[in-house]
Amino acid sequence: MIIGVPKEIKTHEHRVGMLPHSVQELVNLGHQVIVQSTAGEGVGISDNEYISVGAEIAATADEVFLRAKLIVKVKEPQAQECLKLKKHHILFTFLHLAADPILALELLKTGVTGIAYETVTDAQGRLPLLAPMSAVAGRVVVQMAAHKLERTQGGRGVLLGGIAGVAPANVTVIGGGVVGWHAIQVAIGMGANVTVLDNSAARLADLSIQFGASLTVEIATPEAIERNMVASDVVIGAVLVPGAAAPKLVSRAMISQMQPGTVVADVAIDQGGCFETSRPTNFLEPTYVLDGVIYQCITNLPSAVPRTSAFALNNATLPYIIELAEKGYRKACLDNPSLLAGLNICDGVVTHEFVAKAINQEYVPALSKLRI
Repeated sequence: MIIGVPKEIKTHEHRVGMLPHSVQELVNLGHQVIVQSTAGEGVGISDNEYISVGAEIAATADEVFLRAKLIVKVKEPQAQECLKLKKHHILFTFLHLAADPILALELLKTGVTGIAYETVTDAQGRLPLLAPMSAVAGRVVVQMAAHKLERTQGGRGVLLGGIAGVAPANVTVIGGGVVGWHAIQVAIGMGANVTVLDNSAARLADLSIQFGASLTVEIATPEAIERNMVASDVVIGAVLVPGAAAPKLVSRAMISQMQPGTVVADVAIDQGGCFETSRPTNFLEPTYVLDGVIYQCITNLPSAVPRTSAFALNNATLPYIIELAEKGYRKACLDNPSLLAGLNICDGVVTHEFVAKAINQEYVPALSKLRI
């Protein structure tokens, strides 16, 4: 199979879909890999490094899309990339279609087969391709929020970890999954007072055992969310319903009670955000202020550290890329329930139930399409 790796064009997206060690694996198996020139420069990888492991370098994205069948990316296709996608393409990338019905409809028109990293699910119900990026996002969001608390950045002028005789900042994390766990670890490590809210008592019990007295845990009732919001210097939204739009757990009224210069960071923004007043931002304009509160809702947060993120993502995606290349998407999805769970769109229909519900489209079970 011919595999194409275009250069990412989303604003300040520096990651790359495949690194040289991944390319080498595919080439050794007899596949052809075409990488767009300078696709790896954001992570410090030159064209020559790709050439040395057997990749072919294409001058333009047009050439990559024209010649390749399997397109391996990092982020959802941008408008000009959608124009290059055809029915024969297999698109393997983050899609987040539940939060972007316009993109979903554009991709449905192309007939492309879209397998989304964020809904690939293993036998234990975990999300092996989303997890490494969630881990990075959870760590990065705390250090960025700490920076935004500085007065020169418009914040309250509070040091996250405090200092002798001065109390540390209060940090509330909504959601105790992978993003939340890593955010908690970093915030505690920086000396903050940390509270986590989650709707699972079992998950809260696990977190309490892991972090001990350094962490306060509470069930995420509306009352608990509002009470902790008002007392917080930083609130991190880390809610996830795999494949679905994020539930809106925090209202504008709750946030408006926070002190001016406090920070809310919505890591769930890829799936639409869990704060009522969240809107997507990017690294060129990472924040906005509403009711005196600083919002940070960057949709590709792991790209702040693209080298770490690209290597972590490639390590996770490589086995699935090999399976798709070796078997084609139909047999690969039929053989591997994890990939089947990742199939979001196929032949112009939506094959993921939560995505279909979120964008108000008919849901067609994936197996019914694959067995035609």
